[in-house]
Amino acid sequence: MNKYLALLAAIIALALAGAAWYAYQIDDGPPAGSTPETTMKTVRLYYYNPDLDQDDAGNILCSRRGLIPVEREISVTQTPIQDAIRLLLRGELTAAERAEGITTEFPLPGFSLTGASLRDGALTLSFEDPQARTVGGACRTGILWFQIETTAKQFPEVQNVRFMPEELFQP
Repeated sequence: MNKYLALLAAIIALALAGAAWYAYQIDDGPPAGSTPETTMKTVRLYYYNPDLDQDDAGNILCSRRGLIPVEREISVTQTPIQDAIRLLLRGELTAAERAEGITTEFPLPGFSLTGASLRDGALTLSFEDPQARTVGGACRTGILWFQIETTAKQFPEVQNVRFMPEELFQP
C-alpha cells in the first residue's frame, strides 16, 4: 500500500510541476519593458498632389500620377486594411505636408467605411454616403477612388478593390 501511495504522490508532484511549467510558458503579451513601437505598424495613406499630375501644358490629368504616399503609424490589429482606410478618410495632413502641395477632400461629411471583405485577393469595401459626397465630376471622383484603392493595394493580399454600393464615385 505504501508503494501505491508513493507512486500516487510522485504522479501528483509531476502533474503539479507540469502545470507550473505550462503556466510559466503562457504568453501574457509584450515583455515587460517593451515599447509601444512593437505594437505599431507603418502604413502609407495616398493623398493627392496636383502639381505632380499635369501635362506639358500645365493641365491637370486627374490620374494616379498625382498620388503621393504619406506614412502613418497604426496599432497592430486584426483589421489593418480597414484601419488604414479609416485613417485616410479622416484626411489629417500636417502643415508641412500641405506646404508640399499635398491635398485631400477627406473627410467628407457623412462618408464612412462600414465594412470590408477580402476573398481570393478581391477586397470589397462597403461605405455609407448619405449626403452623396462622393459624386460630382469625373476628375474629382477618380481622385477619391484612386486614393482609397491605392491605400488598400499596399497590402500584398489585395489585388483588386471593389466599392459598395456601386453608385459611389459617379461623375
